[in-house]
Amino acid sequence: MSTAFDLVDINQEQFNVDLGIKGRRALVCASSKGLGRACAAALAAEGVHVTMTARGAEALAQAAADLRKLYPEVEITEVAGDITTPEGRAAALAACPSPDILVNNAGGPPPGDFRNWTRDDWIKALDANMLTPIELIKATVDGMIERKFGRIVNITSAAVKAPIDVLGLSNGARSGLTGFVAGLSRKTVRHNVTINALLPGPFDTDRLRTVSAGQSKASGIPVEEIMNKRMGENPAGRFGDPEEFGLACAFLCGAKAGFITGQNLLLDGGAFPGTF
Repeated sequence: MSTAFDLVDINQEQFNVDLGIKGRRALVCASSKGLGRACAAALAAEGVHVTMTARGAEALAQAAADLRKLYPEVEITEVAGDITTPEGRAAALAACPSPDILVNNAGGPPPGDFRNWTRDDWIKALDANMLTPIELIKATVDGMIERKFGRIVNITSAAVKAPIDVLGLSNGARSGLTGFVAGLSRKTVRHNVTINALLPGPFDTDRLRTVSAGQSKASGIPVEEIMNKRMGENPAGRFGDPEEFGLACAFLCGAKAGFITGQNLLLDGGAFPGTF
């Protein structure tokens, strides 16, 4: 008996995925390198006009130039500045005042022992990884609600689900953001505005190397040995590719992802050992 899914009847063109966000505008924070850059690239590939931010002007200019070359049909705007400061946020929002898509991202705090952290260390971590995303959401969410479309993705960390002892500053700040979003995301979804988080595990980025270098310094074990051991212990037997992360971000930003909100998507190669 023939069904709609008979292989002989499949029209391959039906399986081409169009996320339905071509022409939308996105503000992607900390996007000159690593996971932020991967998100910017994945959105640009979908025809989204992207405003990129980062502290390092040279790296940002190169990342923006690369995307313009790959996707000449979209507008790529770069804003150099520290998104964790009021001035940096003001500059980014001046360049992209009404984003349809907001990808919150900022470099994580350094590893260490909580006994050595001062109040200033904690405030800096909270400003970067909790309060800055909240400020950007506050500045943009009402416009999204009015336009009946908005996608907010917070890049947090797998440490939100499985805390890493040496990353206590990150554990605390990012978990605070997650708790805040859990409530807000249930209020905005009625207006087709979703707020979700991507929780990266070990991806092949500068951040991973920085953490590994800190562990190497503390233990005396070579960085390469630490990284190879961590890679081998992951069920996937490897580190994540930033491109994989960017595609997950683009999916959550898609027009048909409006029924997904308040979720924390773990991308860790299966490292978290739980069922739920």
